[in-house]
Amino acid sequence: MLARPSDASTLPALLRRLTSKEEGMATAEYAIGTLAAAAFAGLLLALMRSGSLSGALQSIIEQALSV
Repeated sequence: MLARPSDASTLPALLRRLTSKEEGMATAEYAIGTLAAAAFAGLLLALMRSGSLSGALQSIIEQALSV
């Protein structure tokens, strides 16, 4: 139900409702961000389990600790 413009108490509420932005987008953005983070974590996990990258990272860490 729309408020009457002459009613001063409901006019600000009506204006807020009519000029409000897309409220549902925040939830969708969080969901997409969460999926992207999970996919990136899966990619990193797969890369870490590969032998060549794991060996390279281990040698970098050993060099850093030996200094």
